[in-house]
Amino acid sequence: MKLFCLIMNTSMNKTDCPELTLPVPVFFAIGVFSLMENLLVVVAVIYNRNLHSPMYGFMCSLAGFNTIASLTKTCENVLLVFADAGQLERIGSYETKLDDVIDSVLCMSFLGSIFSFLAIAVDRYVSVFHALRYHNIMTMRRTWTSLGIIWTICGVSAMFIVSFFDFKFIMIFFVCLFLICFVIICFLYVYMFMLARNHARKIASVNSGGGENCRLRWWGGSMRGAITLTILFGAFVLCWAPFFLHVIIMAVCPTDPYCECYRSLFQLHVLLLMSHALIDPAIYAFRSAELRHTFRKMILCS
Repeated sequence: MKLFCLIMNTSMNKTDCPELTLPVPVFFAIGVFSLMENLLVVVAVIYNRNLHSPMYGFMCSLAGFNTIASLTKTCENVLLVFADAGQLERIGSYETKLDDVIDSVLCMSFLGSIFSFLAIAVDRYVSVFHALRYHNIMTMRRTWTSLGIIWTICGVSAMFIVSFFDFKFIMIFFVCLFLICFVIICFLYVYMFMLARNHARKIASVNSGGGENCRLRWWGGSMRGAITLTILFGAFVLCWAPFFLHVIIMAVCPTDPYCECYRSLFQLHVLLLMSHALIDPAIYAFRSAELRHTFRKMILCS
């Protein structure tokens, strides 16, 4: 809350563009629905032993970060309602500490999403181009170790960023981290699909026995997983890019009235951030038959 207010109120320039204000119930509804959806994904991965694989482990981590973000944002909206009703102070010592905790958790959720996408990209790369050694390279032990490192780094980094976000260096670091991870992930996916195209042609040109057919089916399943994660990453970029453009504008032209017109849409950018946690589970269900089957069994209690 304090972090978002700092971003929104850094410049006090007057502009002809009025600030867009969205009703709190809209944020509350999206937070509740995204919380339910992502929690369903986490439970489904735990419930179905067929989903106990490195890719679904990283996907479950991504859903976990989204769940935490949705829960935190929902709690924040509830606190805002109490503050508007006069039950809470906006600048009290207790409220300020609670503010920092909320901002840290939200920042951790964002960093966790970025690093989860990065881990998934590496996993898909290994599954496509090192298929015969995939189970030796991407063991569940290494997966859990990687997840532990990701969650620890994201938690510590989030507290550091929130504590010193009023320094321009931290703001630049925050943006650069997003851009660096974005470039690495895009490079992995582009390189993967370029080589995969040639790889598919070679496999298709070989008229061998069932071994090649089995390898082709494995490769096809891995590529389908890579495409699913590409769609997920595309949705992440579309939902988060307006917010990061807002942060970049705040650092580059904090006094320009034209920049203020874009910054007047800040609440819409926050709404897009929350919508990302709502979109991801729909992509899971649309692309994964195993997850759809698990959802059906859980909802129907069969």
